[in-house]
This record gives sequence, C-alpha cells and structure tokens, in this order.
Amino acid sequence: MKLLVDTTYFLPAIGVSVRGVPRNAVIELIRRGFEVLISEISFFELSAKGAKLVASGKLTPARVATGIRAIVWDDRVRKIPIHDTPILLTAFRLRKILGDFVDCLIISTAMNYADALVTEDIAIHELAAKEEFRKIVREVNPEFEIRNLKNII
Repeated sequence: MKLLVDTTYFLPAIGVSVRGVPRNAVIELIRRGFEVLISEISFFELSAKGAKLVASGKLTPARVATGIRAIVWDDRVRKIPIHDTPILLTAFRLRKILGDFVDCLIISTAMNYADALVTEDIAIHELAAKEEFRKIVREVNPEFEIRNLKNII
C-alpha cells in the first residue's frame, strides 16, 4: 500500500517532537512494508518550522539541515514533486474547499500518487464529509482514503 505521509510525521527528523506521534512513525511504516511517499512541499514546511525554532534558539541550523538532508537522501521515502500537472490541477480544485494551499498540494499529491494520506490534521479529515471533496476523489482516485496513524499501525 502506498502512503503519502504528512509533514507532521517527519518533524522528529529535524528535532521536533509531536505529542501523540511516535518519533519513529515513518520508520515503523517502512518496516511494516508500506511504500512511503512525501510531497516535496513538506520540505518547505519542515524548513519553515525549523527556521522558526532556529530563530527562537530552540534548534540549531545544523540540526534542521541534517534532518532534511536525511529525508532527501533516504531511498525508502519516495519524493513527489509538486510541479506535476495532475497534482497542480487537483490542488486548484481542492483550494475551492480548503483554505490552506499547502494542504491542498499535499492532499492532491496523495490523491494522485498514493492509496491513502496519513495525517492528524483535523481540517483534512473533515474534508471527507464534503460532497465536493468526495466528487474530486471519485474522479481522481476512487480508492483514496484519508487516515490517521492509529488506523495504519
């Protein structure tokens, strides 16, 4: 099963703990045989979060850079570029029903390349109840699901 994993699960790689999310979540998914994908927009999100914590003195620039580099060079994690035309076209449609375009890109990447998006984001989970979202799913990838980590491992 192909899983696009939301940015949250990669935060431990740059030194950021997330309450309720195991530090080794991505490694555990790989160990269990899932194909793990990441949207390249997640590298921007990791960098932005890292920059905020570096500016406040809570992380070092080297820690953030090392963590991002580790993800980039890990061949077990497939990187999906956001400039792919189907991703952009689907993201533009999603933007009509979700205000955060970064999330639209992540959802669209998952919808176009994976079986499921693994996320803890409540706003994304709430999309499943919207008819416009279900219509997009039916047209792009009828088998697509939004799941949280607890439903996977």
